Amino acid sequence: MGLSNLGIFHTIVGILAIATAVISYVKYGKINLAELYGKIYFYGTVITSLTALGISKHGGFNPGHVFSILILILVFVAYFLYSKKKGSNRSRYFENFFLSFSFFLSWLPTINETFTRIPTGHPLASDSTDPIIGKTLIIILVLFIVGSVYQFRKQKKINTDAGL
Repeated sequence: MGLSNLGIFHTIVGILAIATAVISYVKYGKINLAELYGKIYFYGTVITSLTALGISKHGGFNPGHVFSILILILVFVAYFLYSKKKGSNRSRYFENFFLSFSFFLSWLPTINETFTRIPTGHPLASDSTDPIIGKTLIIILVLFIVGSVYQFRKQKKINTDAGL
């Protein structure tokens, strides 16, 4: 696979962040920053995004670095909304969306890197233009859209029940 020590660390922390996000989605219907799984997702994603800036398979600044910066912005804005706008249920719409969008964006390079590396010696995809990558990303996009609609409706019910 040819991963550097930084690449191995990045991958382990990234898998942990993705796993805790999935657990949080199943348990709470969102990445919940008030709970342990949401906190692990936040810190794991920050570490993964920062370490991604030091990794370059093709040399130099690349689209993966842009994703990392955008993901960092999304999780930090979501954290700001969570911590500074606690009384605003309307802010929860944006917090939920930003965290879900960061999760979705995390999958784009993850799928590309995984499918072009695994299994070792005969990866699932030959390069980033392989149709299996595109089809998988379409599935992830549909899940993101469905999940976002679900979160919006759930938050609307919470806001309605709170009289907002």
